[in-house]
Amino acid sequence: MRGIFILLALLLGAALLSLMVGQIMLGPADLWTGLLTGMGPAALTLRVLRGPGLATAIGAGAVLGTSGAIFQLLLRNPLAAPDVMGFTSGAGLAVLVGTALGLTVPMPLLAAAGGLAAAGLVALLSYQRDGRQVTMTFVLVGIGVAFFTSAASGFLMTRLSSQQAMEAQRWLTGSLSARDWGHVAQVFSMGAVLALLLAPQVRGLALLELGDDLAAGLGLRVRRARRMLALTAVLFAAAGVAVAGPVPFVALMAGPLGGRLINARQAGLRLAAASVTGAILTVLADLAGRTIVPGLQLPVGVMTGIFGAPYLLWLLSREMETGDL
Repeated sequence: MRGIFILLALLLGAALLSLMVGQIMLGPADLWTGLLTGMGPAALTLRVLRGPGLATAIGAGAVLGTSGAIFQLLLRNPLAAPDVMGFTSGAGLAVLVGTALGLTVPMPLLAAAGGLAAAGLVALLSYQRDGRQVTMTFVLVGIGVAFFTSAASGFLMTRLSSQQAMEAQRWLTGSLSARDWGHVAQVFSMGAVLALLLAPQVRGLALLELGDDLAAGLGLRVRRARRMLALTAVLFAAAGVAVAGPVPFVALMAGPLGGRLINARQAGLRLAAASVTGAILTVLADLAGRTIVPGLQLPVGVMTGIFGAPYLLWLLSREMETGDL
């Protein structure tokens, strides 16, 4: 538990840095005064300029990190993440289709439907004739589905007006611009509900790490547990996509980094570490996007892509060296 508190302290430090640094530089005293009095530039920054974006980044990063950790533990493969396997891009495609058609369906429902459809397609295509699903086959099919959904999103944008296409491109990259407290309430309420859904499944996830046969011998209904965990993980990813777009690589990196930082062994601690680490990564990526080029705010997805692409290449090279790929 001590490691989790250290990660939370790191998240607090990253959040304070995100609030203080920008075109308007603020000190801790300014933030404290703005929080107490509700007046001055610090109060405006907290309420409108940076506060909602920061809180959305924390919530979106947390749910994406949790989603990635569930898949990585469930499939016992560090490449098994919703962004790599096409689930987040499927959720993004569904939201884009709904926006283009002018549907009034809430964005979280569209994202969940798209993510589940992508997950179902991956499961169907990776199913073996003998009724088995090999983990690496599942991951590789997911990568193919990710390319397909990304291509479909690109094609759909050619059918939109210039303004719609610009907005869609920014959102599909992963963006936290123009976020308000409604987005914050949305991602945190969905995250809380999904956390309650996940809590009774943690024991099953820990048993599955021992192997399906041993888990079944200990009384776990393996197939049902796997399906429920996969469903929960997809919904976590959809919750993040609904407010920030399909931000790449956060789900992929958060679990391994968080687990290594606190040397977590238990499934529950690894999930908690992934959640906090995902929030830290998203906050720092958003901060870098706002400050790395003066006068220009880069989408958070651009920065996570810059951070995550080298990690993915390293991971692929390691998997090939060990013969797992």
